[in-house]
Amino acid sequence: MTTPSYADIATHDDLVAWSREYCKEVRREWLVDVRFDLVEWEVSTRAKRRAAALKRPKIPAAEVGDSVDWETVEASGGRRADGRPFPATLSLTWGAFESFDRDQWEATLRHELVHLEQYQRCGTTDHGTEFEARARELDTDVHCETFSDPKYVLRCRECDALVARRYRDCKLVRRAEEYRSSCCDAALTVD
Repeated sequence: MTTPSYADIATHDDLVAWSREYCKEVRREWLVDVRFDLVEWEVSTRAKRRAAALKRPKIPAAEVGDSVDWETVEASGGRRADGRPFPATLSLTWGAFESFDRDQWEATLRHELVHLEQYQRCGTTDHGTEFEARARELDTDVHCETFSDPKYVLRCRECDALVARRYRDCKLVRRAEEYRSSCCDAALTVD
């Protein structure tokens, strides 16, 4: 299958093919230390909050900043790595792709590459200080842009500052008045 141009992406397979090729370019040009032979790709049509996600097994005691010994590590469930990282899945969200322009989509992919690099080196990933530094190097944000409207918006009752967005009913939505904003220490309202 030939890789379509960005403007010609029309199917999930096209999106995966184009995104995979873009990520390979980023790996070469920006020296991202990842192995794509250990990455599976999928497209989600259900996700509403995340533009993409790195799905990976839980590695007990793994911490960002500490290189993991893939010879000895076991994932939750008792599987052994046998010297190489467990496969991870890069899940791309179709709705985000449709909502974003090319620059936003490319930034989303670079964000996920930071997660993949951390996971393959450390056995886990987060949005901490190491992630922030690497995200700056790859000219991407620590948090990806939103692409859909939330069902619930929680605001500070005192200053109307945005506190949280929620895409489904949850305890925070149902009991908003029991929570306090970090800006004014006031109760929350739900729009």
